[in-house]
Formats: sequence, structure tokens, C-alpha cells
Amino acid sequence: MSDLETTTTHTTGPGTGAHAVSDPVDTAPVNAGVDQAAANPALLGVPTFVIGSVALGLYLIGFKSADHALGAVLPVLIFCNGLGLAGATVWAAAVREGPVASIFGIFAAFWISFPVFVLGLTHGWWGISATDIAAATDAKAVFLLVWFVGIVMLTVASLRLPAVFTALFVLVDVALALVYFGTVNDSTGLLTIGGILVFAFAAIGVYLFLDAMGVALGSKPLPMGPPVITR
Repeated sequence: MSDLETTTTHTTGPGTGAHAVSDPVDTAPVNAGVDQAAANPALLGVPTFVIGSVALGLYLIGFKSADHALGAVLPVLIFCNGLGLAGATVWAAAVREGPVASIFGIFAAFWISFPVFVLGLTHGWWGISATDIAAATDAKAVFLLVWFVGIVMLTVASLRLPAVFTALFVLVDVALALVYFGTVNDSTGLLTIGGILVFAFAAIGVYLFLDAMGVALGSKPLPMGPPVITR
């Protein structure tokens, strides 16, 4: 992404590739002599976000058997998405990019909490038997609704970012909504559509990673679109 935010030195988001932007308060470089484009936490956060998103999308569309696919998806979500985004969060905080750390941290929390939640339901860690379908469905509904509210909050906050980020967050919102309704209504059709939207926001992540890597290697930034709110 070209300009993830307009008030900090350099920012990124999940699926971001921010470029240096002047800070009206502190114009000194974070680390003198360090190329900010090459020190972009999106170089870690975005590709791990994409990889895990593809894994989740494959599961939602029913690729391979559900049990076998879940056995592959959960480790990817924990050790690729979760740890990768947590590392990007620390990286962003280390270079004083609070908004970027916030975005990466929120998504790291989601990608870690989701597999832990699923494993807990499967093994009865949360006081719900795996055979109690109604209770498990209610728990899934609460989990998805809570995260839907959280990502909508992030979407609203992103309206001051370049449009590509808002588009990514909107797709995440709609995907979560579809998975929620697909879960409570036991609709594989809605879950499949949700999986397709997961691939869609993963594609935006690929675009943002290519931007971040390209800029870090000296290329011009890719178009990101104007923010919805400019003031």
C-alpha cells in the first residue's frame, strides 16, 4: 500500500505495504540511516495473512474432507497467521507504528483465537461436549458475532486509509457475516460463498504484498485509491 495512514511515519495493515509518510509531530526518522520502505512490517504480516486466509477459504468451500482439511488448516492458522502477525505487530511497534501494530495485533488475535476455539470445542475444553450440536452451534455464533463487531469497528476506522484497505476489511466483514449465517442455519451454500470472499480478500492481500515488496526493492508504489474520508 502506498499510504496506510497520513499521520505517522510509515504504516501498514493486514494486507498492507505502506510507504513512508511524513509525521506532522515527529519528522525525525525512526532509525537514522534505515530505509523505511525496506523496514516495513507488512513484509511479514501480509504474506502470512494471505497464506492463512487461503487455508481457511479452502476449508469453507469444502476442499477435501472437512476433518482432513481442518487438520491442516488449524496449524497454519496458529503458526503462520497467528505467530506471523504477532511478529509483525511487534515489528510495527518497534518502529513506532501504533496504528499498524493495532491492525496486525487485532488480526493476530483472531487467527490465534479461531483455531484455539475450534480445538476447544472438539476436545471439550470449554465445557461443551462435541456431541452437543446445539450448544456448539450457539458457541460458534457468539464467537463469529463478537469478531464481526470487532472487524466492523476496524473497517470504520479504516475509512481514513487508502480505499484498498477499506475494501479488504469490508470483504472480511461480509465473509464473517456469511459464515455466521451459514453456521446458525447449517447452510453449506452460505459457507461456500463466505469461502469465496475469503479468497477475494486474500487476493487483495497479494496485491498489497507485491506493493510492499516492490517498494522495498526500489519499485514505484502501486495505486491504492483515495480514502473514503479525507479530513
